[in-house]
Amino acid sequence: MFTIEQIKQAHSKVRTGADFPAYIQEIKSVGVRFYTTYVTDGHTDYVGKNDFKTTAPARYPTLPIADHCDLEQFKAELKDHQQGKTDPPMFFRTCAELGIAEWTVDLIKMTCTYHDKAGQKILAEKIPS
Repeated sequence: MFTIEQIKQAHSKVRTGADFPAYIQEIKSVGVRFYTTYVTDGHTDYVGKNDFKTTAPARYPTLPIADHCDLEQFKAELKDHQQGKTDPPMFFRTCAELGIAEWTVDLIKMTCTYHDKAGQKILAEKIPS
């Protein structure tokens, strides 16, 4: 079983979206199978083997999520974030403004899927190894 402390240790190395693939490999190595991060406050639910689940607390003040998703603008902002042009707090604010409510990372399929407030899939991407 993994702990929130192990995840925090791995996450402490993330400065920009460019650090994401290394973070994913590290938390995968401790047993995380998938997780969902909620844009409203940054809390995250982590799931491992045998449905083991733990939750990391909120990281940010509550953000209102826009009712409408601007997919094209989100794609552009996501690309900037992945290239290291924005930090995590800025990315969360941008997601909220553009209607992204959460994302789920599947460490088995190595995908990251973004959803709107209604839970509809907005975008799915393959995570680079």
